[in-house]
Amino acid sequence: MAKDINRASHKTRIASAAENFEKGERRTSRAEYILRLYVTGSSPRSLRAIHNLKKLCEEYLSGDYDLEVIDIREHPALAREEQIIAAPTLVKHLPIPLRKFVGDLSNIEKLLVGLDVYKRQKPKDA
Repeated sequence: MAKDINRASHKTRIASAAENFEKGERRTSRAEYILRLYVTGSSPRSLRAIHNLKKLCEEYLSGDYDLEVIDIREHPALAREEQIIAAPTLVKHLPIPLRKFVGDLSNIEKLLVGLDVYKRQKPKDA
C-alpha cells in the first residue's frame, strides 16, 4: 500500500528506507508490485510524478503495491546503487523483469504496458 507522502512523514520514511538500504536490509513485502520512485526534492516535475504514480497505483493496482519515494539530493548513495542518472525515475523491482521509467509518468498507457498491468486486468465483458 502506498504510504502517505506529506513532507514530514516523507522525510522520515526516506531516512529510514535509506538506512535500511545502506545496511543491506531488504524489507519483505507481500505486495505484488514493488516500486521505488527517485525524485529531486519537491520540484514541480517530481510532485507531478508522485501524483501520477499514486493515481495509477490506486486505480490499477488495487492496493497490491509497495511504493517508496526517495529524494536523490538527500540520499545520493541510493541513486548511485540503482544507477539513476535522471529524475524522476521509477524503478519496478517486482514483478520481474526490473524496469525503469524516466519522466513525470504522465503517459499512463506506456506505464500500464511497461508495468505489465494489462496482464492483471480482466476483460470488461467477463
